[in-house]
Amino acid sequence: MNESQRQRGKAIHRQTGQTFYYATRLLPERIREQTYVLYGFFRIADEVVDGETDLDDEEKAAELESLRATALGEEPADDPVVDAFSELRAREGIPDEEVNAFIDAMLADIGTDRYETFEDLRGYIRGSAAAVGNMMLAIMDADNPGKARPHAMALGEAFQLTNFIRDVDEDITELDRIYLPMETLEQYGVTADQIRRGECTPAFREAIQAELVRTERLYRDGVRGIEHLPSDCQFAVLLSAVLYAEHHRLIRKQEFDVLTSRPSLSRRRKLWLIARTWWHWRRFRDPVAVFERVSAIPELDRTTTERADGQEHTIPSTD
Repeated sequence: MNESQRQRGKAIHRQTGQTFYYATRLLPERIREQTYVLYGFFRIADEVVDGETDLDDEEKAAELESLRATALGEEPADDPVVDAFSELRAREGIPDEEVNAFIDAMLADIGTDRYETFEDLRGYIRGSAAAVGNMMLAIMDADNPGKARPHAMALGEAFQLTNFIRDVDEDITELDRIYLPMETLEQYGVTADQIRRGECTPAFREAIQAELVRTERLYRDGVRGIEHLPSDCQFAVLLSAVLYAEHHRLIRKQEFDVLTSRPSLSRRRKLWLIARTWWHWRRFRDPVAVFERVSAIPELDRTTTERADGQEHTIPSTD
């Protein structure tokens, strides 16, 4: 990358992705700047849809299609980060399908503000988050990407779902979007109008708790794949999972009220988690073992196990 590409990508990452930025700085130098480029490209696309702009929906869609073409090397880029992303995609063999999936998700944000089922939401997350995990996997150059890919996708989904749960109030207030499955809200008797009015009812707290549990299954699945990543990347990815999952501790501390106050990690807390994760990492060198000891994700009850598909089931007591 030239200096213009490097500085713009890093600045976007530092300003808009503060939690992930801490972990990115611990990636090996061989992929750190590429990660800045990836994140910068993702934010540029997101700003087309949700940034402060006078574009109407048709113009936003056209801008995203133009961004797709430049990212795929079909048109020249006029932004240094997009230019760097196109070069990175070609050099590292990032599949076109991942770029297309990501842009398609951004296009969905233009006209979609509700998702009826979790499977509907997961279809969106395939592009907005799982594709991101796959692109990161491509630049890490894992020895066995086939084994790592399902877990990388699960971890990307977990990060995105944590964001959705944390940002419920911001999403509906600023964008009139709800990224919680409507079927979950209906199951607990929560309406969109109640969320819009900021009514943190007992039913809303139960719905948030249910979505946390669903998300935590994906964290466990994602962390199990870190061992398949190159050794010099494992700690940074593990730390990302620990930092993102820490929002769950705050949400539980707030008794699942994400409407009155948005959970946010302090710099001091992040630094403490970095130190604690590093101490356990030096001791165990096992991503799963460290995550269980450090993260805010509760360990499974001793009578509960996870099936291969990531779902939980309870073993009947023999007492």
